Amino acid sequence: MAPTLNGKTIAFLVAPEGIEQVELTEPWQAVQDAGGTPRLVSTDSGTVQGFQHLDKADMFDVDDTVDGKSARDYHGLVLPGGVANPDYLRMQPAAVAFAKSFFDAGKPVAAICHAPWTLVEADVVRGRRMTSWPSLKTDLRNAGAEWVDEEVVVCENGPNVLVTSRKPDDLKAFCGEVVDRFAAG
Repeated sequence: MAPTLNGKTIAFLVAPEGIEQVELTEPWQAVQDAGGTPRLVSTDSGTVQGFQHLDKADMFDVDDTVDGKSARDYHGLVLPGGVANPDYLRMQPAAVAFAKSFFDAGKPVAAICHAPWTLVEADVVRGRRMTSWPSLKTDLRNAGAEWVDEEVVVCENGPNVLVTSRKPDDLKAFCGEVVDRFAAG
């Protein structure tokens, strides 16, 4: 029997632009298909710009902003990648605090590609086994994580689960673990 999210609300934290679109849309669809409710959270209201690598793609409506929101409003957090997306988020104190609140609350978190940059800024990677886009390897190691080059890594170090993947080619495995781990958490 496939796991179900039974209506759990999952936050997808993104910047106003620079989101790797497929890293947003495929996990979003996986959450919906498993009976969950995805919510697009950003620093600003309105719409956000997806990208297919360096080319502009679709626009997406923001459901919630990080101001006044925290882990208590959701059952889990997904951080899509793209280079500009987490680079912007890590410079926004409210976005960093929002991401950190999920670790403080012991709720599951998933990050793909460059998204762990936001987690480095939140100081929540120390002692965790993780993967990412290869260019983040040194950043993650310097922040205290054990970096490995694997399709998907599930780390249960501490009260919450952290799921990480390297790139869009890993999305099938990433989405499967997101649904499995978020259903259990």
